[in-house]
Amino acid sequence: MTIAEASELFSYGSWATARMCRAAKALTDEQREAVAASSFPSLTATLAHLVSAEWIWLRRWLGDSPTSLPPWTEGPTFQAITAQLAAIEAERATWMAPLTDADLRRVISYHTLDGHPYAHPLEKLMRHVVNHSTYHRGQMATQLRQLGQTPPNTDFIRFVRETTA
Repeated sequence: MTIAEASELFSYGSWATARMCRAAKALTDEQREAVAASSFPSLTATLAHLVSAEWIWLRRWLGDSPTSLPPWTEGPTFQAITAQLAAIEAERATWMAPLTDADLRRVISYHTLDGHPYAHPLEKLMRHVVNHSTYHRGQMATQLRQLGQTPPNTDFIRFVRETTA
């Protein structure tokens, strides 16, 4: 993977998550908190998981291995979660800006939340984060359907069509 490809993947992820957030924003707080079971009990809870995972992985790439979820994941509001997402995406973009293709092959050592040590090339970890978020956006699409809504199209090719001439 090249840094250009990594940047495109994260741009896609941000674009797709923003589309899901716009769909969720159109709902009431009650709808976002309503039971719409998937891996998580509500749309807000699913988004909180997606955003907290992006935060955890960025922390690991920055050399810190969190031992717990961030405090903003406990009883979060939709607005608080989307604010955290914006901050994480901005911090990640700033961190990625000086990276080179060679940096993507650098092995990152980290610990899981329960303390297990691992080490993988950064490019593999980046692919994981984008894939993980895609998985949970799919769950959000199902939850939106359970709430009687039509989820947005977040296909990668849609992103390509909308962002390239």
